[in-house]
Amino acid sequence: MAKTIQAVRGMNDCLPTQSSLWQFAEQAVRNTVAAYGYSEIRTPIVESTDLFKRSIGEVTDIVEKEMYTFDDRNGDSLTLRPEGTACVVRAGNQHGLLYNQEQRLWYMGPMFRHERPQKGRYRQFHQFGVEVYGISDAHADAEVLMMSAYLWKQLGMTEHVRLELNTLGDNHERAEYRDALIAFLEQHLDVLDEESKRRMYSNPLRVLDTKNPDVQAILVNAPKLSDHLGEETTQHFSKLCELLDLAGIQYTVNERLVRGLDYYNRTVFEWVTDSLGAQGTVLAGGRYDGLVEQLGGKASPAVGFAMGIERLVLMLETLELVDTSLSAVDVYVCALGDNAQSQAMIISQSLREQHSDLRIMKHNSGGNFKKQMKKADQSSAKIVLLFGDDELENDSVTVKYLREDKPQSTMTMSELSTLLEEL
Repeated sequence: MAKTIQAVRGMNDCLPTQSSLWQFAEQAVRNTVAAYGYSEIRTPIVESTDLFKRSIGEVTDIVEKEMYTFDDRNGDSLTLRPEGTACVVRAGNQHGLLYNQEQRLWYMGPMFRHERPQKGRYRQFHQFGVEVYGISDAHADAEVLMMSAYLWKQLGMTEHVRLELNTLGDNHERAEYRDALIAFLEQHLDVLDEESKRRMYSNPLRVLDTKNPDVQAILVNAPKLSDHLGEETTQHFSKLCELLDLAGIQYTVNERLVRGLDYYNRTVFEWVTDSLGAQGTVLAGGRYDGLVEQLGGKASPAVGFAMGIERLVLMLETLELVDTSLSAVDVYVCALGDNAQSQAMIISQSLREQHSDLRIMKHNSGGNFKKQMKKADQSSAKIVLLFGDDELENDSVTVKYLREDKPQSTMTMSELSTLLEEL
């Protein structure tokens, strides 16, 4: 017997028993972006490696450790996309969508990172993201945060997430703070772990994001980025907080909050939850005003967020927010006899065309009445339509209820149509 081939480690199948959760999450996403008038953009899953080195930063964990990169037959270095924003900017620059224009875009699809697989985090994962270009005002920042709060309501998760905010300042403000932070860290080399020492000069703000309790303890006395911010940046952040207050969205200002990608400036935020055990981030983003120019386009302000669908589905499952027992079938059609089987198939097709909102499954594997009814029950359908020679001769159907305590009855096809409209 040939050896069974398994899925690549960290790249998981979505089985039929899980698909209802995914469909619920994806539909909530689509309803949310539609409510705000955003347009979908779809980009390739393979891009030039240089795109991610220039946008994400060569000294980030993603570029250094996690990207799936390979040379194609022409010797070009290509990478499976590890995130979506750089791809959207590339597409926007290439097709002239960004310069001197406002764009409100969203995307959803697979991303790839070679990291340690764990529950809710995989090497192929799916991400939903929102991107706003051409608007520098804090109202754009507020809108994407209001959109994310609206999504939590659609999913029934409002009580299970909380918002953390920070501002990283502009490039010159962050550079000034960077020098002050390095000077502080150099005084505590004996406490810093190897990861913090490695990041201290290449990306010192990431040290603020450390999980090491000893390093966290010394960071209490570290210089604050807020002390290095100019008036314009401070006003932008204050306006954002004011708008969130008006919208009734609660938040916490977390001055240690930084993002793992180099392109962020000013506003950064994370929606976090404790519902998955240890605190985890379920949606994150911020402003990246310099990225369009950094990737070869004319300067354009930008703000957005991204969310992993796997973690979202895990939350829905953990919190039992979706009834996974809901059937994929409303009506199951059974028939006895060869002629009845053929006629029932034609009738089933006609019923689908008349009642396009119903899910109608026709039994096609033969067998006696008992076997067919067993299959009908397994389908979780609400009703069974039974066709035999008598029903076909009288242009009628026998209806059996599977989920309600109602008697079996025989009715005309016209009466059936009325019944199906009420399902």
